[in-house]
Amino acid sequence: MMRSMFSAVSGLRAHQTRMDVIGNNIANVNTVGFKSSRVTFQDIFNQTLKTGSAPTPGGTGGTNPQQVGLGAAIGAIDVLHTPGGIESTDNPLDLAINGDGFFVVSDGPSTYYTRAGNFHLDAEANLVTADGMFVLDTGLAPISASGDYVSIVIDKNGNVNGVNQDGSVTTIATIGLAKFINPGGLEKAGQNMYRETLASGAPVAVEPGVDGAAYLTPSALEMSNVDLSRELTDMIITERGFQANSRVITTSDEMLQELVNLKR
Repeated sequence: MMRSMFSAVSGLRAHQTRMDVIGNNIANVNTVGFKSSRVTFQDIFNQTLKTGSAPTPGGTGGTNPQQVGLGAAIGAIDVLHTPGGIESTDNPLDLAINGDGFFVVSDGPSTYYTRAGNFHLDAEANLVTADGMFVLDTGLAPISASGDYVSIVIDKNGNVNGVNQDGSVTTIATIGLAKFINPGGLEKAGQNMYRETLASGAPVAVEPGVDGAAYLTPSALEMSNVDLSRELTDMIITERGFQANSRVITTSDEMLQELVNLKR
């Protein structure tokens, strides 16, 4: 009977973690470039009451093992790198990746990867993220658009072009992209950033639109890939699972109380 209580406690913990992930997904339903996560469960070890046996020639048939499960645990928390919707912004420095890959950005000592393309120029004409990280080109160098340009435009191949006073165009740099064999292995670093890990593998540098690489969509942003209807459905299912496990604890407690009452 105590096994049922401990199993239910493990179920409560697992469902609480799943609700935490769902809550984070819903909170970021309008976050640029956000990728939703999902939680999958797995059973914990089982206590074997009786092992299985093989049939005996001329005797009885075989028997199956008798086991009692001892609860549930978190099997995995996966980041789903499915594409989000593209929203037009009419901002010439906004970019969306139309396919696989990540923008490569740096704060100086460290390199990060992001799908959020809401960029701007700082006071020194460096192309930076909303948090001031440098956007890197195909040579992993910061992109500087300093010069006497009328305006800065970026095309679908990632070319950062400066429009001169006479209307001619100068290509300043090309925005670099990085691809990973296992993007699900990247580690979230906050501020829409990811870090490389051993699970993700090393980044592969690519140029937008070259050798089958993704093109960029200028003046647009990739929105969150959170499916709100699915998240709300999962929330209901998770709530019911939490309630059911709570009920197991209550029922087990009532059964223990009945045992105590036998003494009277």
